[in-house]
Amino acid sequence: MGTPDFAVPSLDILVQNGLNVIAVITSTDKYGGRGGKKLIESAIKKYAVSKEIPVLQPKNLKNPEFLEELASYKADLQLVVAFRMLPVVVWDMPKLGTYNLHGSLLPRYRGAAPINWAVINGDKYTGVTTFKLKHAIDTGDLIYQEKVQITEDDNAGSVHDKMMIVGANLVLKTVKSIISADYQTFPQDESQVSKAPKIFHETCEIDFNKSSDEIYNFVRGLCPYPGAWMTLDGLEMKVFDTERSFEDNIATAGTIITDDKRYIKIAASDGYIILNDVKLQGKKRMDIKSFLNGYKMNEAFIASEG
Repeated sequence: MGTPDFAVPSLDILVQNGLNVIAVITSTDKYGGRGGKKLIESAIKKYAVSKEIPVLQPKNLKNPEFLEELASYKADLQLVVAFRMLPVVVWDMPKLGTYNLHGSLLPRYRGAAPINWAVINGDKYTGVTTFKLKHAIDTGDLIYQEKVQITEDDNAGSVHDKMMIVGANLVLKTVKSIISADYQTFPQDESQVSKAPKIFHETCEIDFNKSSDEIYNFVRGLCPYPGAWMTLDGLEMKVFDTERSFEDNIATAGTIITDDKRYIKIAASDGYIILNDVKLQGKKRMDIKSFLNGYKMNEAFIASEG
């Protein structure tokens, strides 16, 4: 059970190792693209179809027809990687249980956006966890965990890509252990719980009253999606990459300084944030020199140096 790119390596590694994947459950197809006319299939569906694996796409996981079809497969084991919350009737169906791959070292970062929050919070490492599902989300007993380093140059996208591969190997290890009945489960330490709630557009606005480190981590924690943003000349501008510059003379937080050719920097509480990669509302994503080459800054909003 899965939907996005993150889930594909986990399915692929099971197929490549000869495990009998009898069906795939994924999200329904959606219309998108320019004009909303293109039918978009999930990454997992595309992979499953290429391997001739049956695909189920229920709108409602409690629908009696779906439940009857799911039961007809007589699955011994169900695996969940980047899907949605399951009702008890679904996760309790297979005799060996249902197991989930989660993108954090549980019980840290329970919730919808564990990768983003680990980077936003400036963590030096995160990881992946396999655990047995039970009713409350991300609370089941743990099987295996694997650490993943977060470097200063990582963003949520690069951490996602590292975790995707580490997670696939952990899924394979978990499945083999369950098949051989050679594993133990461990309860989560409730004293170590932290949350990773879903991220919304309105909470992605950059607060330049914060420190340079906090802003730098915030931007990379939201890159490439959903993207941190600020307002420039009354327009929303997404910011995907920044640098920090610590200087003695700091302007008021939020002050924009530019030479109109090579750089834009914005005052934070303890230095400056230099913009490297941006996307102005209605425009393409581009590096800052290309942006300034085609955009005339409104002088009412900026202060120049020199």
